[in-house]
Amino acid sequence: MSITLNSPLDMHLHLRDKEMLTLVAPLSAKTFSGAIIMPNLVPPISTKEELLAYKSRILEATKGQTFKPYMTLFFKPTYTKEFLENFEDELTAIKLYPAGITTNSEGGVAGFDVEELRPTLTAMSELNIPLCVHGETNGFVMDREAEFVSIYEMLATNFPKLKIIMEHITTKESVEALDRFENLYATITLHHLLLTLDDVAGGMLQPHLFCKPIAKRPEDREALRKIAFASHPKVMFGSDSAPHPQHAKESCGCAAGVFTAPIAIQVLTELFMKHSTIENLQAFISGNAQKIYNNLKVPKKIITLEKEAFLVPKIYGNVVPLYAGETINYSIKEIES
Repeated sequence: MSITLNSPLDMHLHLRDKEMLTLVAPLSAKTFSGAIIMPNLVPPISTKEELLAYKSRILEATKGQTFKPYMTLFFKPTYTKEFLENFEDELTAIKLYPAGITTNSEGGVAGFDVEELRPTLTAMSELNIPLCVHGETNGFVMDREAEFVSIYEMLATNFPKLKIIMEHITTKESVEALDRFENLYATITLHHLLLTLDDVAGGMLQPHLFCKPIAKRPEDREALRKIAFASHPKVMFGSDSAPHPQHAKESCGCAAGVFTAPIAIQVLTELFMKHSTIENLQAFISGNAQKIYNNLKVPKKIITLEKEAFLVPKIYGNVVPLYAGETINYSIKEIES
């Protein structure tokens, strides 16, 4: 039995820069029609010139493949409507990071004072620019996302016309918040549909499964699976595929991030098939995102998969992928652009 997916999208992707960009960008561009590109470089993307230059580097790295990078800015509370209007169609979303909460987020928001954030969020509301948020506090690691729900509620209430994307949600509390506010949406990763904290640290520590937000409890994973497998209209796939060199993962001070880009579509297909919900995968991996992001224009790409064993490489360049050296059950048979 073959499975066909039309114009798959990754709505949360890290491509990094320089040598790492050259290595990982083609792996996403091979199977995805497009992706929301995270702006947390060093320095972060915060001007039109920086955004266009980064987009150009991505297009060069993916040259010859059908792939559209949807670009984002690193949130600052001082962006004006006039400043954002100048981006025209080049800006798809703005990404807000709490200060210091994850990789290269030191310049993020240190506090969540509504009036301090109001200038940028009001301009975004008026221009219909979605706000993507890494939703974690600095509290106890297992409680950080649940604690952040009150901040989502504050933002959703004060800016009702602003589309707010809760990025890479991991908890049942975030799932419950989705239906309480009309303007809340969410991305869900592959690894959070697969893992619990036991997989990361229940036996020998698995550094290549360590990410932020960290994988949570079985009941949290079940809540994510329920809405993903049902293709809830307010959720969409965002891999949060986050490459780091092997030495940065297998070291003291392990870097946070799971690299899933080369196998995401194959494993999602296997997972949805296993749970008898394959008819909902198209919406989860493309249809919902196109609607949420204001009828997003998406390049045509058709991916055909079949149930055929695929041995995942142990390493891509200097980056170790999820399921490195293991066999997964679905393979990509054809890509048509």
